[in-house]
Amino acid sequence: MTLAPRFLVSFVAGLRTTRFARDLQAAGNGVAAQEATFRHLRAQLARSQLGARQGLSSRMDYQTFRESQPLVEHRHYEPFIELMAGGETGVLWPGPCPFFVDTAGSTTGSPRRLPVTGEMLGNFRTGLRTAVFLHALRVGHAGIFLGRHLHAGASTALQAAGGAFVGNIHAMNRLALSPWAEANLYSPPAALDNLPDGPDKINAIADHMLSRDVTLIGGMPAATRLLADAVRTRSTRGKARITSLQGLWPNLECFLHTGAPLGLLGDELHALLGSHVSFQEVYAAAEGWFAVQDGEPAAGLRLLTDAGIFFEFLPMRDYDDELPAHLGRICVPLAEVKIGVDYALVITTPAGLCRYVVGDIVRFVSLEVPRLQFVGRTRLQLSLFGEYVSERELTESLFEVCARHSWVPVNFHVSPLMKETIPVPRGGHEWWVELRPGTVQTPTGPRLAMDLDEALSRRNRDYAQRRATASIEPPMVRLVMPGIFEQWAAEYRPLSGGNFPCCRPDRLISDQLTAITRFHTGARTPAGGGG
Repeated sequence: MTLAPRFLVSFVAGLRTTRFARDLQAAGNGVAAQEATFRHLRAQLARSQLGARQGLSSRMDYQTFRESQPLVEHRHYEPFIELMAGGETGVLWPGPCPFFVDTAGSTTGSPRRLPVTGEMLGNFRTGLRTAVFLHALRVGHAGIFLGRHLHAGASTALQAAGGAFVGNIHAMNRLALSPWAEANLYSPPAALDNLPDGPDKINAIADHMLSRDVTLIGGMPAATRLLADAVRTRSTRGKARITSLQGLWPNLECFLHTGAPLGLLGDELHALLGSHVSFQEVYAAAEGWFAVQDGEPAAGLRLLTDAGIFFEFLPMRDYDDELPAHLGRICVPLAEVKIGVDYALVITTPAGLCRYVVGDIVRFVSLEVPRLQFVGRTRLQLSLFGEYVSERELTESLFEVCARHSWVPVNFHVSPLMKETIPVPRGGHEWWVELRPGTVQTPTGPRLAMDLDEALSRRNRDYAQRRATASIEPPMVRLVMPGIFEQWAAEYRPLSGGNFPCCRPDRLISDQLTAITRFHTGARTPAGGGG
C-alpha cells in the first residue's frame, strides 16, 4: 500500500497516464525527437575535453558528425574514465561525474566501468517511467501505482571509489527514482536491497514482503524465479500451498523483466507469477535504457527516442570488429533505417559516450512507430563458416523444435566444433542442451540435431546455403544431465547479474562444460529423465 491516500494516487496517476498517452501519440516516428536529442548532445559534448580534442562543434551538422567522429568501443574511453573517477571534471561531459556503473560482463567475461552523469540518470528515470505508464495504458487503469513495486535482482549497493560511487544497473535504476516513487512504490527497503546476492538476501526479502500489497515485480528472470520460489515456500501452511504469487498478492498485475528476453524461463515464470500477470520486456543495459515493450511481444520493443540517447545503426553486412574509420560514414540515423535489416547498435549518450558501439545487434520490425528486436551480440555470433547465426535464431529454433515434441528446454549453449579432415579441416555446430526430465516422447541427440538443422536452415539463409553445399557439417547435440548448467554457473560465473550466453564463436564455455559434465548423444536416455 502507498503512503499517500489511495484516491489521490489513483487520481493523479490517471491524469499523468492520459498526458503520457498524448505525448506518445505526438512523438510519431521519433525522428524529430532524435534530431532534438542530437542537437543537445552535440552542444554539451563540444564543451568537454574529449569533444574539444575530437573537433566537436556545437553547430556541427549530422553529416559532418558522421564523417568526422570515429566509432569506438570501451577501450577508447578507459583512460578518460579513470580521470573522471579520480575527480577530474569536464572530461567526457561538462561538470563532475559522481557515479559509475559496471557492466555485467556477459560478452567480455569481465565487467567494464562506465560514467553515469546526472543527465544519464535522467535516461534511467525516463525508461522506468515509460515502462510503468505503458503498462497502465495497456490495461486501461492505474492500479499498478497503488501497491509496491518489488525489485528482484542483484544488490543495489554502491561502493565508494575515491570521491565517486560505483554500482550495477540495478543500483542506477534505484538512484534514478524520484523521492515519491522511492517512498511510495519501491521495495524492498535499502537495508535488504543492498545485501550481497545469495539465498540469505532472497529469504530476507521474501519474509519482509509476505504481508505487503505487491502490484509489480521487476528484475531479471532468473532472480525472479528464485524469489518466487522463496515466497511460495513461506506462504505454505500445512497442505495449503499457493500455486502462484497472485494467490498471495491478488493485485499483482505486471512483471517487468530486464537484462534479457524471457527465453527459457517464460513458461515457468507465467506459472509462478499467475495467469493474469502482464509480462513486459525492457531493453536496458549499463549503457542506458533503449526500448520498452508497448504491445504484444512479437511486435517488438518501442525505441526510446526522447530519453536522452542518440541512436545510430551500422548494417551488420558492413560490420568489422576492428572498427575501421570508414564504418562511421556507413552508420545511419533512425530516419534512414529499414525493416528486417540487422544493425549493430551505436549510441551517443549524456554520459559522454560518443558513437559508442554497444556490441548488440538489433532488427527493426516497424518504423511508423519505431520498434525493434534484440537479435544478439556482435561478438557472440556463430560465423566460423560464414553462416552468421545469431543468438535469437538459435533460441527460436530450439523453442520451435521443443514445442513440437513437448520437450521443455532448461538451458543450452552452442559453439563451433572443428573436425580434422583431409585435405581441409571442416566442422559444424555443437549444441549442449539440458531438457526438463519426464517427457512422454524420449528425446535423443540425433533426433534433436536433425530437427534443429531444419529449423535453423529456415531462419538463416547463409546457414542453409552452407549446409546445402556441405561446407558446414550437420550439428552435434549433447544432451546433458539435469543441473549441469547450474553447476557451470557455480564454478565459472558467480552470481553477478550477467546473462548466460547461449552461443560463443569460440569453445570457451563448451570446454568448461566438457570438464564437468557427462553427456549423451545416442538413443538411450541418461539417468535422471528425458535430458
